[in-house]
Amino acid sequence: MTHRLLPHRAAIVATVLLMLAVAAILLAMDRPPICACGTVKLWHGVVQSSENSQHLSDWYSPSHFIHGLIFYFFAWLLWTKWGIFGGKPERWALPIAVVIEAAWEIFENTPFIINRYREVTISWGYVGDSMINSLADIGWMIIGFVFAARVPWKVSAGIAVFFEIFTAWMIRDNLTLNVLMLVWPLDAIKQWQGMG
Repeated sequence: MTHRLLPHRAAIVATVLLMLAVAAILLAMDRPPICACGTVKLWHGVVQSSENSQHLSDWYSPSHFIHGLIFYFFAWLLWTKWGIFGGKPERWALPIAVVIEAAWEIFENTPFIINRYREVTISWGYVGDSMINSLADIGWMIIGFVFAARVPWKVSAGIAVFFEIFTAWMIRDNLTLNVLMLVWPLDAIKQWQGMG
């Protein structure tokens, strides 16, 4: 893959504006700006706690990094490999990826998804993300996207597999299991995750 999908200056400005819009939407949704504990931590590593998904990074940050790898791959397919849309829209791939990630962050903090997590995953006490965590999650996706733009695809694939295996080993959860349990929950996986 080439570096052609790296954003130009206008796309970077658009990305920053999108982040500000997400912050405004999350505040309008009454999401807390920071953790109710009153602190902002660089890392919080206890999954089953009231501070999970409240700080700048946690065990789910690798999943958002992988989102960036995946979004870059699909942007590369659409614009570089298949040549869809013509012209130079590929330079807008990053803000488009941010829109997709932001839509998930907003949807993830609706009562529907919060309750879904509580019902079918090991996140029994999940209350949604703080605003700073949601913005950091988008930031991790951006880091993954830019990383994928700068390294060979085999490196991106290897990192994604490593993160999936490592987080499954450490917390019995990862991007694959998270999506599976939201869409098609399996009791056997929920029991295995609850043993951690």
